[in-house]
Formats: sequence, structure tokens, C-alpha cells
Amino acid sequence: MLGSFGSSSSQSHPHHDEESSDHQRRRFTATTTTITTTTTIITSPAIQIRQLLISCAELISRSDFSAAKRLLTILSTNSSPFGDSTERLVHQFTRALSLRLNRYISSTTNHFMTPVETTPTDSSSSSLALIQSSYLSLNQVTPFIRFTQLTANQAILEAINGNHQAIHIVDFDINHGVQWPPLMQALADRYPAPTLRITGTGNDLDTLRRTGDRLAKFAHSLGLRFQFHPLYIANNNNNRDHDEDPSIISSIVLLPDETLAINCVFYLHRLLKDREKLRIFLHRVKSMNPKIVTIAEKEANHNHPLFLQRFIEALDYYTAVFDSLEATLPPGSRERMTVEQVWFGREIVDIVAMEGDKRKERHERFRSWEVMLRSCGFSNVALSPFALSQAKLLLRLHYPSEGYQLGVSSNSFFLGWQNQPLFSISSWR
Repeated sequence: MLGSFGSSSSQSHPHHDEESSDHQRRRFTATTTTITTTTTIITSPAIQIRQLLISCAELISRSDFSAAKRLLTILSTNSSPFGDSTERLVHQFTRALSLRLNRYISSTTNHFMTPVETTPTDSSSSSLALIQSSYLSLNQVTPFIRFTQLTANQAILEAINGNHQAIHIVDFDINHGVQWPPLMQALADRYPAPTLRITGTGNDLDTLRRTGDRLAKFAHSLGLRFQFHPLYIANNNNNRDHDEDPSIISSIVLLPDETLAINCVFYLHRLLKDREKLRIFLHRVKSMNPKIVTIAEKEANHNHPLFLQRFIEALDYYTAVFDSLEATLPPGSRERMTVEQVWFGREIVDIVAMEGDKRKERHERFRSWEVMLRSCGFSNVALSPFALSQAKLLLRLHYPSEGYQLGVSSNSFFLGWQNQPLFSISSWR
């Protein structure tokens, strides 16, 4: 039980997820209420605006486009990317709802345009640079990435503790590789220091090369014997499934004398579009006989097949995220604006405006991952008390807000804001 999330919320949360994974959510919220426009008198402006968003999503789901457009006009006048956390959140969700509405209107007139073509999710160089910049800002101004990477690193270090002279880490979607310098430093301090080889996957070859160069230079400065192998995964718009093909594992070179660790931080949810492919991927990972597999995901169900349920889930989730940014960053923070408008704005658009194969942000809660991993032969490895102390120290030193809460359940860690769990991190074998 996550003790940190046991208290009931001061804000009503609809009881909207009928899947078994909702058991996790009910453990954190003592009571739930359903808000309806016909029976509930709403006095709080924040709750009122929240209900308008839900009503607009409901109208779109019923194809009542005229009424939805009128509500979007009202929402637009009550939102701003520069206001308080509520106004900024409403701005992002209103934008996403508008894109979804325009898509449906366009499709009925045989002029279909996919919303992704007008958002930072496309693969143009300028958009890609903007997304990468927002990722670095996210790593600086929130504990989300640091928490998961720090805990994953500790799990890997403890798993390979002992007489392991050759270590191979496979990092699915390595991005800028910011996770690995602290682990490299820890390995360099061992005597004798082992060799380290990292295979990093990614769909931008230039980023992969620059990441490899930076890690190699850092390893050289430590005197650590190091190799980096980039595994480029083509991001071809005509072959959107390529980056989710389990066969990429066959491209990974394994050496018999190496101890293998596999890192899946914010990666596996991309494969949820095809559960059979995901299961094949997990079985192939298991067949590689890794010493440890680290997994981090958002603690939310953004993969619900019904749009309205998915919308409410996303609204609850990002309300907590935006509230955390409001409480921990100054009003004029440029980094916060970048993170909200580019990084989280891109995610919200994907969850709200996209459907079918085009939707990528298919997060599910830890309970769902736990069931799937166990069914594929994995067993949970308990994260250590030292890892918990380290995560608590990170929050206390860098993000000194009482709103961030850390909990433990099923041998795994959960980071949340107030009573809302946001991220889970676990390790498996």
C-alpha cells in the first residue's frame, strides 16, 4: 500500500475506469463522486471549468459539434498559456479538443487532416529540436526523469554488484543519455573497474551519435573502458510500426562474458498498440537472460478504448502535473512554459486528439504492467531501502515541496503529487 497516497482528495475525481487496473487508483483515493451538469451545483471555479472540459469532450464523443464549438469558445476565453496552473491546463486541453473536433469536421467533408501535422509531434528538424530542448528542461525543473533514472541506476548497480568485469546495458530510447554519467562514475570508482558497453536505441541518428560521443568523452575522463553502440530505428511515416517491431532485439549484439542489464524507462507503453507484439518483445527480452530489467512508466490509464474515459483520466493526471509545476517554479519560469506547452502539450494532444494507430501515449498503471510481466515469466525484484533513501534525498534537496510524495508498493516505487500517483519504477528478472 502506498502510504503517501492514502488520504482522500480535496477535489472530486469521477469514478470512470472500469478496468481491473483501476484498483490501483482506488487505493489512493478514499472517495469518488460523479459530477453531472444536471444534478450538481458547482461553486468552485476550478471544478466548474473542469466540468466544462468534460462536457465538451462528451459533446464531441456524441458528434454534437455545434454545441462543442460553443463550449470551446467559452473555454478559450477562460484559458491562457501564461495564466495560473488552471488557465494553462485549460489552454492545453482546449487546444487538444479543438484539434479533435476539427479532425472530425474535416473527415465529414472528405478533407481529413491528421492533427499531428500541426503539432510538435512531427519529425521535422525544428520540431525535433524543440522537443529535445523541452526534454532537457523537463529533466531540470521536475523530479520525474531524475527520480526514475536514479532509481533504475541503483537497481542496476546492485544487480551487478560483485565480480562482474564486463557490463552491457541496453537502453531502449536512450535520448540524450543523461541517465548514465552517474552510473559510469559509480562503476569507475570500483576496483577493478569493469568495462562498460551501452547499446542505445533511437529514431534520430544525429542525436544517437552525439549522445555516444558525449558518453565516450565522459568515460575517457573517468578512465573507464567504454563502448557505445547506436541502434538506429527508422522513423518512417510510411512505416509507423517499425519502431515497435520486436525484431529489433535481434540486432543487439550479446557477448558471452558480459553481464546484461536492460533499461526500459518510458518505453514499453509505445508497444501497447499491439499487445501481441508487446508480449513477443517481452519474451525476447526474457530470452536474453538479463541480470536485471528496469521499467518506468506513467501511473495512469491513457490507453482506455473509450475517448471520454481516457479524457477524464488525462485531465486528472495533468491537473496534478500542472499543480506541481505551479507550486515548485516561479510564475515567470521560461523552462516551465516550455515544458508545459511543448512536452506535456504534445502528450495531451496525442491522448485527446489522436485515435487508432496514430496515438502513441498509451500509458497504463503499474498493476497492468505487473500482470503482463509476470505472465511473460518475469519476477519482481525488490528495490532496496538505500534506493528509497536516495530518492527521498533527491526530492528533499532539489524539489523541497511537501506536495511531492514517495510511496512503496509491490516492491516498486511510486512518485506522486498530493494524492495523485504520477510515475512508477520497478525492476524485474
